[in-house]
Amino acid sequence: MTASEYGVIPQSSDDKAPKAVVLSADKFEDLELYVPVFRLVEAGWKVDIAAPEAGKITGESNWYFIVANKRIDEVDPDDYDLLLVPGGKPDGAPTTVRHHAHAVEIARSFFAANKPVAAICHGPYLLVSAGVLDGRRLTSYWGDGVPEEITAAGGLWEDAEVVVDRNLVTSRWPMDIAAFLREMMALVRARV
Repeated sequence: MTASEYGVIPQSSDDKAPKAVVLSADKFEDLELYVPVFRLVEAGWKVDIAAPEAGKITGESNWYFIVANKRIDEVDPDDYDLLLVPGGKPDGAPTTVRHHAHAVEIARSFFAANKPVAAICHGPYLLVSAGVLDGRRLTSYWGDGVPEEITAAGGLWEDAEVVVDRNLVTSRWPMDIAAFLREMMALVRARV
């Protein structure tokens, strides 16, 4: 690996591999992005990282970064089998993503098509903004007003390490990642 390749996610060479899109931005929660992405890559998925601008985005730790290989505006949701929305602090990636008009349209498209969506921590901010939570059970980070926003949007918030409701898998924070990945991978195996 050369220095110019640092931060670039290795991709499957299988043209028939399932595809996931990750919507994020600077100040993402490191574990909530890296661990699910590498689990998908390990399982043979192609994974695109989409941010407001292509290029390097940095996690909250400021130690690590990843290369967004697409702009959010370039994402065609019909090209993907899974939408992954990692979290971060309220002033970071989740708020940037929720205020991006095309990100909101991507989330709506996934729900309209009943395709798998996985969101963790503050990631459900995007789903609140997309207006797709009415009557849906889910969890999220328990503070920063996230549960209240979910409830106000018609969602049924639960304090659990992972909640699965049809095409949606959610978890609260990095310490729930094992349960989050178990249910995310079970959902995509059943649907892809």
